[in-house]
Amino acid sequence: MINWQFHYITQPVLPDFIQPDNKIVMFDAVCKLCTGWSRFLIRHDTLEKFKLCSVQSPQGQAILTSLGMPTDHFDTMLLIEGHQVYERSDALLRIMQQLPFPFTMLAAGRVIPRAWRDWAYDHVATRRYKLFGQHPQCMVPTAEIRKRFLDHAI
Repeated sequence: MINWQFHYITQPVLPDFIQPDNKIVMFDAVCKLCTGWSRFLIRHDTLEKFKLCSVQSPQGQAILTSLGMPTDHFDTMLLIEGHQVYERSDALLRIMQQLPFPFTMLAAGRVIPRAWRDWAYDHVATRRYKLFGQHPQCMVPTAEIRKRFLDHAI
Protein backbone atom coordinates (compact mmCIF):
# COMPACT_ATOMS: atom_id res chain seq x y z
CA MET A 1 0.00 0.00 0.00
CA ILE A 2 1.33 3.43 -0.93
CA ASN A 3 1.48 6.08 1.79
CA TRP A 4 0.00 9.20 0.16
CA GLN A 5 0.68 11.39 3.17
CA PHE A 6 3.67 13.65 3.49
CA HIS A 7 6.23 12.84 6.14
CA TYR A 8 6.93 15.56 8.65
CA ILE A 9 8.90 16.00 11.83
CA THR A 10 6.47 15.35 14.66
CA GLN A 11 6.00 17.62 17.67
CA PRO A 12 8.75 20.16 17.00
CA VAL A 13 9.21 22.93 19.55
CA LEU A 14 9.59 26.01 17.40
CA PRO A 15 10.46 29.60 18.37
CA ASP A 16 7.57 31.81 19.51
CA PHE A 17 7.83 34.09 16.48
CA ILE A 18 6.39 31.32 14.26
CA GLN A 19 2.64 31.70 14.04
CA PRO A 20 0.24 28.77 13.44
CA ASP A 21 -0.70 30.09 9.99
CA ASN A 22 2.91 30.64 8.83
CA LYS A 23 4.28 28.72 5.89
CA ILE A 24 8.03 29.21 5.99
CA VAL A 25 10.51 27.95 3.43
CA MET A 26 14.03 27.71 4.83
CA PHE A 27 16.85 28.04 2.30
CA ASP A 28 20.63 28.47 2.11
CA ALA A 29 21.18 32.08 0.99
CA VAL A 30 24.74 31.53 -0.26
CA CYS A 31 23.75 28.60 -2.51
CA LYS A 32 23.01 29.67 -6.08
CA LEU A 33 20.54 26.81 -6.56
CA CYS A 34 18.74 27.72 -3.34
CA THR A 35 18.56 31.44 -4.13
CA GLY A 36 17.25 30.52 -7.58
CA TRP A 37 14.58 28.44 -5.84
CA SER A 38 13.65 31.38 -3.61
CA ARG A 39 13.36 33.64 -6.67
CA PHE A 40 11.16 31.00 -8.32
CA LEU A 41 8.88 31.03 -5.27
CA ILE A 42 8.72 34.82 -5.18
CA ARG A 43 7.69 34.86 -8.85
CA HIS A 44 5.22 31.96 -8.83
CA ASP A 45 3.71 32.11 -5.33
CA THR A 46 1.29 34.76 -6.54
CA LEU A 47 -0.96 34.43 -3.47
CA GLU A 48 2.10 34.98 -1.25
CA LYS A 49 1.40 31.89 0.85
CA PHE A 50 5.04 31.36 1.74
CA LYS A 51 7.55 33.39 3.71
CA LEU A 52 11.21 32.80 3.00
CA CYS A 53 13.84 32.48 5.70
CA SER A 54 17.54 32.09 5.10
CA VAL A 55 19.26 29.60 7.35
CA GLN A 56 21.97 32.20 7.94
CA SER A 57 19.54 34.79 9.38
CA PRO A 58 19.00 35.09 13.15
CA GLN A 59 15.49 33.66 12.69
CA GLY A 60 16.83 30.78 10.60
CA GLN A 61 19.48 30.00 13.18
CA ALA A 62 16.85 30.03 15.95
CA ILE A 63 14.61 27.66 13.98
CA LEU A 64 17.48 25.24 13.25
CA THR A 65 18.54 25.29 16.90
CA SER A 66 14.99 24.59 18.06
CA LEU A 67 14.86 21.58 15.72
CA GLY A 68 18.24 20.28 16.88
CA MET A 69 19.70 20.72 13.40
CA PRO A 70 23.21 21.97 12.58
CA THR A 71 23.54 25.75 12.30
CA ASP A 72 26.93 25.83 10.55
CA HIS A 73 26.03 23.78 7.46
CA PHE A 74 22.74 23.00 5.81
CA ASP A 75 21.91 20.47 3.12
CA THR A 76 18.15 20.09 3.24
CA MET A 77 15.19 22.31 2.53
CA LEU A 78 12.62 22.74 5.26
CA LEU A 79 9.00 23.79 5.02
CA ILE A 80 7.40 24.85 8.28
CA GLU A 81 3.60 24.97 8.29
CA GLY A 82 2.39 25.97 11.71
CA HIS A 83 3.95 23.30 13.89
CA GLN A 84 4.61 20.73 11.18
CA VAL A 85 8.05 20.60 9.62
CA TYR A 86 8.59 18.92 6.25
CA GLU A 87 12.03 18.23 4.87
CA ARG A 88 13.83 17.17 1.70
CA SER A 89 11.61 15.88 -1.09
CA ASP A 90 8.47 16.06 1.07
CA ALA A 91 9.07 19.79 1.57
CA LEU A 92 9.60 20.32 -2.15
CA LEU A 93 6.47 18.39 -3.16
CA ARG A 94 4.34 20.00 -0.45
CA ILE A 95 5.38 23.45 -1.71
CA MET A 96 4.69 22.53 -5.34
CA GLN A 97 1.24 21.25 -4.32
CA GLN A 98 0.36 24.73 -3.07
CA LEU A 99 1.58 26.73 -6.07
CA PRO A 100 -0.68 27.62 -8.98
CA PHE A 101 -1.20 25.34 -11.98
CA PRO A 102 0.86 23.89 -13.71
CA PHE A 103 3.25 23.54 -10.75
CA THR A 104 0.65 21.67 -8.68
CA MET A 105 1.03 18.82 -11.17
CA LEU A 106 4.58 18.20 -9.91
CA ALA A 107 3.18 17.15 -6.54
CA ALA A 108 2.24 13.90 -8.27
CA GLY A 109 5.85 12.96 -7.55
CA ARG A 110 4.49 11.66 -4.23
CA VAL A 111 3.83 8.35 -5.98
CA ILE A 112 7.59 7.80 -6.14
CA PRO A 113 8.72 6.10 -2.94
CA ARG A 114 10.17 8.59 -0.44
CA ALA A 115 13.47 6.68 -0.22
CA TRP A 116 14.04 7.15 -3.96
CA ARG A 117 12.94 10.79 -3.94
CA ASP A 118 15.15 11.58 -0.97
CA TRP A 119 18.10 9.75 -2.52
CA ALA A 120 17.82 11.97 -5.62
CA TYR A 121 17.28 15.05 -3.45
CA ASP A 122 20.33 14.26 -1.32
CA HIS A 123 22.42 13.53 -4.41
CA VAL A 124 21.83 17.09 -5.66
CA ALA A 125 21.84 18.75 -2.21
CA THR A 126 25.26 17.46 -1.22
CA ARG A 127 26.75 18.56 -4.55
CA ARG A 128 24.86 21.82 -5.02
CA TYR A 129 27.86 24.13 -4.49
CA LYS A 130 29.95 22.13 -6.95
CA LEU A 131 27.15 21.90 -9.54
CA PHE A 132 25.68 25.41 -9.24
CA GLY A 133 28.20 27.45 -7.24
CA GLN A 134 27.76 29.72 -4.30
CA HIS A 135 27.55 33.42 -3.65
CA PRO A 136 30.38 35.01 -1.64
CA GLN A 137 27.75 36.36 0.76
CA CYS A 138 24.06 35.98 1.50
CA MET A 139 21.54 37.37 -0.96
CA VAL A 140 20.11 40.73 0.11
CA PRO A 141 16.49 41.07 -1.00
CA THR A 142 15.34 44.21 -2.74
CA ALA A 143 12.94 46.53 -0.94
CA GLU A 144 10.01 45.33 -3.07
CA ILE A 145 10.41 41.64 -2.14
CA ARG A 146 11.57 42.20 1.44
CA LYS A 147 8.02 41.58 2.73
CA ARG A 148 8.27 37.99 1.48
CA PHE A 149 10.97 37.20 4.05
CA LEU A 150 10.29 36.03 7.58
CA ASP A 151 12.61 38.53 9.26
CA HIS A 152 10.58 41.37 7.76
CA ALA A 153 7.34 39.94 9.14
CA ILE A 154 8.55 39.89 12.75
